[in-house]
Amino acid sequence: MLRTRVIPCLLLKNESLVKTVKFKEYNYIGDPVNTVRIFNELEVDELMFLDIFASKEDRGINFKILQDIANECFMPLSYGGNVKSLDDAKKIFEIGFEKVIINSNAFNNLKLIEEIAKYFGNQSLVGSIDVKKSFFGSEKVYSHHGKQKQNIEIMEWAKKLENAGVGELLITSVEREGSWDGYDVNLIKSITDNVQVPVIANGGCGKIEHIGEVVKKSNASACAVGSMVVYQKKDMGVLVNFPDRKDLELVLNKNRIEIIQ
Repeated sequence: MLRTRVIPCLLLKNESLVKTVKFKEYNYIGDPVNTVRIFNELEVDELMFLDIFASKEDRGINFKILQDIANECFMPLSYGGNVKSLDDAKKIFEIGFEKVIINSNAFNNLKLIEEIAKYFGNQSLVGSIDVKKSFFGSEKVYSHHGKQKQNIEIMEWAKKLENAGVGELLITSVEREGSWDGYDVNLIKSITDNVQVPVIANGGCGKIEHIGEVVKKSNASACAVGSMVVYQKKDMGVLVNFPDRKDLELVLNKNRIEIIQ
């Protein structure tokens, strides 16, 4: 297992996998269960599933597709998408998922984080923060799949989630998402410099060098990857894949050596 986790981030829409660009247009990727089978063969360490429209549409969790995924999957799983209650979390964990990811519903119910953390432990919770730039260029926190701007500063919200009990933070740059242009290193570093919990970088990965860069320059503990593991290349067709482990280890070890020096 890689010391720095590289986690395929797979987007659910109903019972299909899709891939978005900047949280807007989306393309069909395939069947989630078949995709899990491929990742099993590739021996991926962890998978993340996000039902991207569940909170925006105020739609209930599709426990059936989560059960189908868990039945097929050999590796640890995390799920995010309109988790509203401790009971929701209980059902997700009973199905076989190891973590729940909470974004939109924390804004009007921060106690939800506290309840789940108290019952299952901090390691079971990932707090998700979506960030995009305003018309004037300042970075703002958004919820409900990037549709609702929240009146709170990024760092303040990150600290609130940490204090409420999340064990990790998933930080997504909306502008970078699906771009293949690399992570927003400055954004991730601004978070890692101010919180004690591990931070997962998300949004923009297009090659393994981007993973090495964000780990070295921002101290990200893990990297979520989307387009790079569901497409052949940018602007090309669907191909579920995962970077060669030796190449990943080479990039990550190189950056560790440079940090030590």
